[in-house]
Amino acid sequence: MALPIEQQAKYWGIATAVVFAILWFLGDVILPFVLGGAIAYCLDPLADRLEKLGASRVLATVTITIVAILIFCLSFLLVIPSLLEQAGQLVNTAPDVFERLRVALTERFPSLIDDQSVMRKQLSSIGEAIQAKGGALVEGLLTSAKGLINILVLLVLVPVVAFYLLLDWDNMTARIDELLPRDHAPTIRKLAGDIDATLASFIRGMGTVCLVLGAYYAVALMTVGLQFGLIVGFIAGLVTFIPYVGALVGGILAIGLALFQFWGGTQMVDGASVEVATDWFRIGAVGVIFVIGQVVEGNVLTPKLVGKSVGLHPVWLIFALSVFGSIFGFVGMLVAVPLAAMIGVLVRFGIEQYTEGRLYRGLDKQD
Repeated sequence: MALPIEQQAKYWGIATAVVFAILWFLGDVILPFVLGGAIAYCLDPLADRLEKLGASRVLATVTITIVAILIFCLSFLLVIPSLLEQAGQLVNTAPDVFERLRVALTERFPSLIDDQSVMRKQLSSIGEAIQAKGGALVEGLLTSAKGLINILVLLVLVPVVAFYLLLDWDNMTARIDELLPRDHAPTIRKLAGDIDATLASFIRGMGTVCLVLGAYYAVALMTVGLQFGLIVGFIAGLVTFIPYVGALVGGILAIGLALFQFWGGTQMVDGASVEVATDWFRIGAVGVIFVIGQVVEGNVLTPKLVGKSVGLHPVWLIFALSVFGSIFGFVGMLVAVPLAAMIGVLVRFGIEQYTEGRLYRGLDKQD
């Protein structure tokens, strides 16, 4: 005999509260396990595919781990140093960008020449603030271990956790299935399947889209000679999972830097004043790069890799990232998308049950 609905709601409520309490109290302590679990979840389909080709689970896991470590080492040696260097240079260049903007505005609005002008003070303060806070942020990311526990611990623990979770993933899911309440097992399996489909489409698919677009933007921008092409491509790819935001943020940043770098004017070369013409071709090329990226993303990458039925609205994603990030910190931001997907599936299931129930249809409505 099934438990009354009140007791079921109580037990499920307690389980939910325990999960949130763990996130709240443990926080950064569980960060390596959250990252390792996310990596294992993303790599599980690849391990299953290798198993279908005849490899054992151990061989599949070891092969994936070796390839992943090689890719990480190559990235760490070839890409990450340049990325950090460009990030620092971009932060230090910000005051010069705003100084160029101030000069351009001064030519159009002579009143800005006045030292007491509000606009001039604001532009100067913005540039100084970006340099100070941006520099502090980059320095903090490089020197502080408190936000991410300890970089060395992460680099050691995350691959180990991911390896063992990937190795035992099928056994763990089978064991969890055995422990499901028998009366609700079919419903839970259906909901779990819907959540997995949503996560697979969004996290795995959108992760691939972000990686492809980030690499494309970085390579293309560096090809046309943009000074900070690598970091701009990284930023644009990183936020591509929110539709249009990646291209908008990256495009504005790239075009602004292109105007700063390729706009004509008087420059000092070997102590002499030289007049440099505006390079309209490169400025236009930067804009075309982002237009092409949006066309390819909207018509090829997203439909093929993500699909159309993910069910995660951009506003819902932003809200989830903001709420979970503010409450649970960095770990909250990591689990925001999976939890948003789960909540979305549960809400749709609840709406479906509501529209089929008496509260919606009425006591006398029967199909």
